[in-house]
Amino acid sequence: MEDGRHYGINVWTYKFLKTAIEEDKKSGQNLSGLYQIPPDLFVKELTRECIQQTIEHLFKIGDLEKVLNPSIYDGRNND
Repeated sequence: MEDGRHYGINVWTYKFLKTAIEEDKKSGQNLSGLYQIPPDLFVKELTRECIQQTIEHLFKIGDLEKVLNPSIYDGRNND
């Protein structure tokens, strides 16, 4: 970013979520698919265009860390 911030996020597609659950059922991981530890972001398709459009939209909403992790921000100034 222009202000020096760097971001790294995990991105999954909706379809991959189903795949991850099925893989865990077979392997026994995550209590055989009972739960998944989600990525930072789900998108419709894993393309540059889709991800870029999504990230640009999220930045219009607010700071990326606050938009993707609203549960850790309680409205107080955490800067």
